[in-house]
Amino acid sequence: MSADLSDLPPAPGRLPLLGHTVALLRDPQRFLASVSAQGGLVRLRLGPHRMVLVCDATLTQAVFADDRVFDKGGPYSDRVGEVVGEGLGTCPHSRHRRQRRLCQPAFHHTRLPAYVPAVTTAVREVSAPWKDGQVIDVKRTMMAITCQAVARTMFSARLPAETARQVTEDVSLVVNGLLRRLLTPRALSRVPTPGTPRYHRALTRLRRTVADVVAARRADPADHQDLLSGLLLAPDPDPGGDGPRPLTDREVTDQVITFFLAGTETLAGLLAWTLYELARHPGTQRRLHTDLAQGLPAGPPTAADREEPSLADRVVTETLRLHTPIWLLTRVLTTDADLGGTRLPAGTQLAISPYTHHWNPVHHPDPTAFDPGRWAGRRPDRTTYIPYGAGPRRCIGDRYTHLAATATLAALLTDWEISPVTERPARAVLGGAVVPRRLRLRVTAREQP
Repeated sequence: MSADLSDLPPAPGRLPLLGHTVALLRDPQRFLASVSAQGGLVRLRLGPHRMVLVCDATLTQAVFADDRVFDKGGPYSDRVGEVVGEGLGTCPHSRHRRQRRLCQPAFHHTRLPAYVPAVTTAVREVSAPWKDGQVIDVKRTMMAITCQAVARTMFSARLPAETARQVTEDVSLVVNGLLRRLLTPRALSRVPTPGTPRYHRALTRLRRTVADVVAARRADPADHQDLLSGLLLAPDPDPGGDGPRPLTDREVTDQVITFFLAGTETLAGLLAWTLYELARHPGTQRRLHTDLAQGLPAGPPTAADREEPSLADRVVTETLRLHTPIWLLTRVLTTDADLGGTRLPAGTQLAISPYTHHWNPVHHPDPTAFDPGRWAGRRPDRTTYIPYGAGPRRCIGDRYTHLAATATLAALLTDWEISPVTERPARAVLGGAVVPRRLRLRVTAREQP
């Protein structure tokens, strides 16, 4: 006999009006991980938003697999859509297949090696002023690296320095405003606050800047081996027919802004958590120094690499499990549907959090321990390891993110050792991604051979 929505257990810690917002903000990782103890489907409320959190791995895969019934949507996606338009990460099913086919060439494995120098250059420039023994603000520093790296990856070296600086600043302002808007009722979004005018100015300026760059590049048909060229030069899947057409300038602008947001805040969060764990595990860091001295592959992992991944790959994989930057993925039912014996009506908002799976001891023994060794000689199970989602809407930039993270580690750890400033564990805080709060680490210059 099927149950209905009202029969589902609520997540613990709900408060009047605020719902589970306080519990989430207090300790997002542990709260999201703990909810699965209530059942496979759990009712969750974040501010004004009511949703069902899918905690069972089999049900999660069912949601990911059928993006026609479980379409992109929900409060988080809708708010991000206000920023990026209908880019690949937010567009509905009806537009997604065409956009995915047209964007895929920009992320083809043959293009990825060309993006590595952009990452390495950004690391060198940001770290050049560091002094031996200096204490750095890790999140701010990683954000500076990823913004520069993504700007170069997207636009090669053709973006003027002042424009690149302004884009970086605007991306940071927009990202920092997303969570506040997610947890605020839509009717109150325009209520004047100290940050509201800055947010809207940054968003308007960012869209205008990117649109201008896209229009100028459209007149230059050369392949500059950057992401923008990959988007503009993507072949028409159905030339002369009634099917998909190349991306319009507006669509390219939406994709560029989508990739900026996804490739800066989430990558910066991943790098910050990786350095945090390496600082706390000096033995792993020493072994990584030794491995990096032998050099990293220039491209994404090969089949042989996946069978026996390098230590750098395992470190990044484990950090993505333990500290997944993307904390919530949302979907909306387009029709009534049965999920795990529960009848859910059309319009139901679903949420999926990687933490309900990544911190589950059934799937990952000793789940709160940082242990890159758990990935030695094996690949992650895609049903219980979902830092990039899964199914047709799995993140298109997953290989780029992994490659950029390992390239950043190689560039940083060649010259620097990372150590803690305090023994206190870092606290997670929500922004556009889950990041360590006010994390400071010490950098010590390494003796060069």
